[in-house]
Amino acid sequence: MQFLENDDLGKLILRLTLGLLLLFHGLSKLLGDGGTLSWIAGELEKMGIPGVVAYGVYIGEIIAPIMLILGVHARIAGLIVVANMLFAIAVAHMGQLLSLSSSGGWALELQGFFLASALAVVFLGSGRFAVQED
Repeated sequence: MQFLENDDLGKLILRLTLGLLLLFHGLSKLLGDGGTLSWIAGELEKMGIPGVVAYGVYIGEIIAPIMLILGVHARIAGLIVVANMLFAIAVAHMGQLLSLSSSGGWALELQGFFLASALAVVFLGSGRFAVQED
């Protein structure tokens, strides 16, 4: 089944899936009432980190996903998403790290998906179907 052996198509599917799903999160924060960003800033300040760092969520959830979708500096975009997800887990989800959801799955399965997929892009690169191949 040689026609199924297409690494570049797999990389494109991974980039598009991660980029599109994460972009929706960023757009909801950008177009929302600002409550989420204010909450993130407050949580960062409690940790001794300047609240202005909360604006980094726009880099991690809007700019990096667009880079992934287009395939422009995909490895760098993947690293940005990895950092974004580590921050998100540390700031907002540490209490759920070892928890299960009501359906029996890991409570952080979405965050885990974003983190692992971004890490895969870091190691795999953009592939041939990209504006700028790695």
